[in-house]
Amino acid sequence: MSPQTPVQPGSSWKKTNWANIKNADYPVEVAGNQTFNNIHLATAIIALPFMIITVVKLPMYLYVPLTLVLALPIFAGYFVYGSQFALPVGNRVTPAGKNIEEYLTIHDPALKKYKGKNKIPMETFFEAYFAGQIDINGDCLEILENRHDWARFSMTVSQAKFFVTQWIPELLWHSKKQDEDQVRDHYDRGDDFYEAFLGPRMIYTSGMMSDKNKNETLEQLQDNKLKVVCETLQLKKGERHLDIGCGWGTLVAYAAKNYGTDSTGVTLGLNQTEFGNNRIKAFGVPASQARIKTMDYRDIPREKWDKISCLEMAEHVGVRKFSEFMQQVRAMLDDDGLFFMQVAGLRATWQYEDFIWGLFMARYVFPGADASTPLYWYTKQLECNGFEVQSVHTIGVHYSATIYRWYQNWMQNKEMIMERYGKKWFRTWEIFLAWSTIIARQGSATCYQIVAAKNLNSRDRASHQVPHVPADCVAAQ
Repeated sequence: MSPQTPVQPGSSWKKTNWANIKNADYPVEVAGNQTFNNIHLATAIIALPFMIITVVKLPMYLYVPLTLVLALPIFAGYFVYGSQFALPVGNRVTPAGKNIEEYLTIHDPALKKYKGKNKIPMETFFEAYFAGQIDINGDCLEILENRHDWARFSMTVSQAKFFVTQWIPELLWHSKKQDEDQVRDHYDRGDDFYEAFLGPRMIYTSGMMSDKNKNETLEQLQDNKLKVVCETLQLKKGERHLDIGCGWGTLVAYAAKNYGTDSTGVTLGLNQTEFGNNRIKAFGVPASQARIKTMDYRDIPREKWDKISCLEMAEHVGVRKFSEFMQQVRAMLDDDGLFFMQVAGLRATWQYEDFIWGLFMARYVFPGADASTPLYWYTKQLECNGFEVQSVHTIGVHYSATIYRWYQNWMQNKEMIMERYGKKWFRTWEIFLAWSTIIARQGSATCYQIVAAKNLNSRDRASHQVPHVPADCVAAQ
């Protein structure tokens, strides 16, 4: 991208007051790709190995392999360097302008240089907060709403090291063993840990608001979503329904009970399998009609399914394996079936905060979930693997409303979590839920609901989706 002249803060922004979400206080823009110079990055990747060859007097045939070896570290270093000096574009909001001491109490003498208007890098803050070297003065979410007063969104050397030495290798590998270890370490931590914020529905995916002016409960948001998924899939009695990455099995139990489907859910989580099968029984659904299986998605038998759902599991498949996953889903889907994929995504016009939050999530919350991408990448993967996209809905603001309620639940269960899991686990999820409430609301990350079907000449397209035309819409004569 070519550099642009930063726009001075304006006064056109007005705070919203929707009843169903946590409204933004200071949605300040952060520098990002609008001032990121790809030409400078390419020059550094090309020139630095040449300089090393020249200075050290190495043979020129080493230039290409040296460039390949250094390209990724140079890329990471350039991000760290660029984030220190880039200026945001198009700010409409000015933060409150308070000193850092009003938000944070810093205990570590090495960090006391961050005072007054000298802001602390975001990654340095949360690392110190997890270690007890910093405390926050008030509610975590409110402190983060004001983060532009006290935090700098510059990337650190530690983040660059994590990106090069852990994030990239995990992206390239994604073995069954790696995925199993990561999933079980995360989801088999304890059902009480997750119930502390997910509540009785035990659904770890975005709910949906029915009305931004209504203050709906978390359970209402999730019930709305369950109905939307089942209605969108046009589930019918007796249809074979597969839910890939089913979590604690609530969708499987709900679909079987309310729509009469023969539903199967698969997960790598041992706790989730046991919980899900118990939930099916509690819903009064016979085991012959619904079941949860402990299984890697790659091991699902290549049977035919009328409808397939996959809610926020596809991110864990990974970028490298995604095309294979799409081919597998297509092979399992009936020729007249429907595929519903709800998947977390990122905006293409990124800001540095987006990357800092993403690396935080990859390190502490969702390791291995590297296939969170902009929308165009998902639609291309679907279309290139034989699907026709039927519809796409962006539900990021619904996710913000959902995570906000998770955050409220988490804070209400603080004492229990601290007693059973310790301060670091409590604080890690406190930052994750509070920051993600903001991230989803402001569009840094979002969530897509994508409905697709096989792109076959013989498919009856009219049976699935015919756009509704209002009765009073009459063509001009």
